[in-house]
Amino acid sequence: MLPPVTVTASTVPLATAPVKPEARIPALDPTGIARTGQNRRVDNPQHGTGEGRQARRAERRAEMVQAAMAAVREKGPGVSVAEIAAAAGITKPVLYRHFDDRADLQRAVGREAAALLMARITPALAAAEGDPRTVIRGIVDAFLSGIEDEPQLWRFVVHHPGERSAGAEVVDDARGQIAGLLASLIGDRLRAEGLDSGGAEAWAQGLVGMVQSAGDWWLERRTMTREALTGYLTTIIWGGVANVLEGSGARRAR
Repeated sequence: MLPPVTVTASTVPLATAPVKPEARIPALDPTGIARTGQNRRVDNPQHGTGEGRQARRAERRAEMVQAAMAAVREKGPGVSVAEIAAAAGITKPVLYRHFDDRADLQRAVGREAAALLMARITPALAAAEGDPRTVIRGIVDAFLSGIEDEPQLWRFVVHHPGERSAGAEVVDDARGQIAGLLASLIGDRLRAEGLDSGGAEAWAQGLVGMVQSAGDWWLERRTMTREALTGYLTTIIWGGVANVLEGSGARRAR
């Protein structure tokens, strides 16, 4: 006969599913693009992809330009990049994600400043069918009123010692636009009189340079009113044009 066997009951542990690590939500950089722990860029669904991100970057860049303009108006043409970044509510590294360098930022500000100036001059050009002397006076006064109302922006773009070449590009472009309009005005008047209009462009470039130089001098000295300076410049510009018309007419009559 076999000896008795004692059986004890035990609990067999149930298999459990492995616990997955908690998913981490990547942080967003200021461009609206998420970054993982490995610093790999991934799309942020809230900002879309492709064209949507480009549009957002363009929008942020435009906002920074406006903030830069406000900082220049407040602190003057010597404003630092750090002060511009602070005005935009960001840091310098973030600012430089949208601009290559200070010169790039200055060019962007300059284009906006030039657009403001051209917006003042455009109404004067709308009267191009009227008396040429009146049109010239309107253009001169529009330019002077523009730099009078935005003196710090003008100095930042044109006379900033650190990035003079960047400002020169913008000024040359604006000056070219104004000179082109003046050249058309002078040329049309010469052709209407049956005269040679070959010198119209050269005269226009010289006249714009003269007005810009006089405007810079006046902005710093203020020895006369804007109205007086406008009158003096208009007189010499129109006097030169009228002399050309009369001289050419007299030679033609011989």
